[in-house]
Amino acid sequence: MNIRFFQVDAFTNKAFCGNPAGVCLLEGPLTDETMRAIAAENNLSETAFLLRQQDGYSLRWFTPTVEIALCGHATLASAHVLWTNGLETPGSTLHFHTRHSGLLTADSKDNRIELNFPARSYEPVVLPTALRQLFANNYVNAVYSHDRYIIELPSADAVATFVPDFHLLESYRVVITARGDENTPYDFVSRYFAVPLGVQEDPVTGSAHCGLAPYWADKLGKTSFSAYQASARGGELTVILQNDRVLLQGEAVTVISGTFHVNHQ
Repeated sequence: MNIRFFQVDAFTNKAFCGNPAGVCLLEGPLTDETMRAIAAENNLSETAFLLRQQDGYSLRWFTPTVEIALCGHATLASAHVLWTNGLETPGSTLHFHTRHSGLLTADSKDNRIELNFPARSYEPVVLPTALRQLFANNYVNAVYSHDRYIIELPSADAVATFVPDFHLLESYRVVITARGDENTPYDFVSRYFAVPLGVQEDPVTGSAHCGLAPYWADKLGKTSFSAYQASARGGELTVILQNDRVLLQGEAVTVISGTFHVNHQ
């Protein structure tokens, strides 16, 4: 079986920046085992698997070790692949049917891709011992959102220079965030560590902003944000909170295209 494959840098307009995602265009179902094997072979934070169905596509995402419930950058990469390769009319609304996150859509907005994702609420939390040890008293606030901790640090510089201890993070998914500096265009910055999923630090994370949007809306009293994820590769997003949905806007660049040769399912 031959599977069309693309590697796309998402949430950037420059190659080798943003977050690289794999996109596999399937002509028929694959077993979970095969999809996990392909994702492990790619060794990217996520690989998306698309299978055409009535009114859109079935979409699943795998890290090198597990399937995940929601992924922003690989969904943005998928929309980019479908439009730029003539598989869908550029600018048409794309419908992605997912197992755990319902219907997701992608549209074209001001020459960027706009994803419509579920917002994720948050609640105050007492950090577990390992995270208290990692952050000591060097944080402003801590909340829990869906499946990860959001920890606000005192400054954007504190986020950028934070040195993670991956042993202390091995059981926890953690977003660190802070207000953007006044001399930058960013309302807030963040980084995301997902060690339990086999991803030490994710370069640019759409799903993290599904929780960051409600958090910063309450903090800043606004619903539209310019955001920067301060990983080594870096990435920019426009984030808009609309009731219980979050719109994520960004660009993407294809860097690799080819074929996976799979001898079994």
